[in-house]
Amino acid sequence: MAGIKDFLSNDIGIDLGTANTLVYAKDSGVIMSEPSVVAVYNNSKKVVAVGEKAKRMLGKTPGNITAIRPMKVGVIADFEVTEIMLRYFIEKAAKQWKFVAPRVVVAVPSGITEVERRAVQESAIRAGARSVVLKDEPLMAAIGVGLPIEEPTASMIVDIGGGTTEVAIISLSNVVYSKSVRIGGDEFDNNITQYMKRAYNLIIGERTAEELKINIGSAFPLEQELTWEVKGRDAVAGLPKTLYVTSQEIREALSDSFNAITDVIHEALEQCPPELSADLVTRGIVLAGGGALIRNLNLRISDATGLPCFIADDPLRAVVNGTGAVLENYEFWAKENS
Repeated sequence: MAGIKDFLSNDIGIDLGTANTLVYAKDSGVIMSEPSVVAVYNNSKKVVAVGEKAKRMLGKTPGNITAIRPMKVGVIADFEVTEIMLRYFIEKAAKQWKFVAPRVVVAVPSGITEVERRAVQESAIRAGARSVVLKDEPLMAAIGVGLPIEEPTASMIVDIGGGTTEVAIISLSNVVYSKSVRIGGDEFDNNITQYMKRAYNLIIGERTAEELKINIGSAFPLEQELTWEVKGRDAVAGLPKTLYVTSQEIREALSDSFNAITDVIHEALEQCPPELSADLVTRGIVLAGGGALIRNLNLRISDATGLPCFIADDPLRAVVNGTGAVLENYEFWAKENS
């Protein structure tokens, strides 16, 4: 009977991220990537939209609707809304396989508590999963980018997500050392928002800040610096205002966050056993997550550590691809989870 259930259901892996949720279907690959946002009516809590449609409502909703990001700094800030979001993704992924509920692998930040882990597991079960395996994001990212984690040598992964940056050293399929810091894409956006207000008395929204980060954000000097038009509201006059900012300014705005990330990497390297440290001299550091796409961040980390630093081939999908690998050997990883 178990074998028949496995055949009839479509197992899925979920990267439950602060900024985006990605879904991997066994035998199909990544089938969904949508923002981790839910829009609800304030009075009834009835869902208006989930994912991309809900994100477009951020900062633009009427008084009776609120667009919520239920994941904050890598942890669940609103369990009820997270369950709604999980249900949406699970049902959408499994809608063509209605015979049996799917088995689900969920990647979670390594720093969450046991209570939070149980809450995620229970939410996924209530959202329609048959069984749930939780795995730490750094391990999933390392598997997803193809690091040889099963070998008796060190691999170092730095996963920069929307809410957290996870640093881990892995050997023999186990995490030797890991550290999570609550700095990621959301903090980068906040840095930019605060800088624009401080430097220009210009108030901008989080979507505009994200635009600046993506289009001209950098961590190390560029060969040719960039300029971008910014529209916002003048904090003094209260009127719409347009101005131009440079990539040097955005780099300055993000500098403290970049320094905090390199500090965590330094701490991990100091805690690494000497035998494994030698491996990292040649293997270097691999960057994953959306934050890895910021221009020249690998150069800044390499400059700060003296180690080679590489960007994963598909950093945005590193974690969810790792959950896909776990789905291929679900029973083994389920035992590891127990």
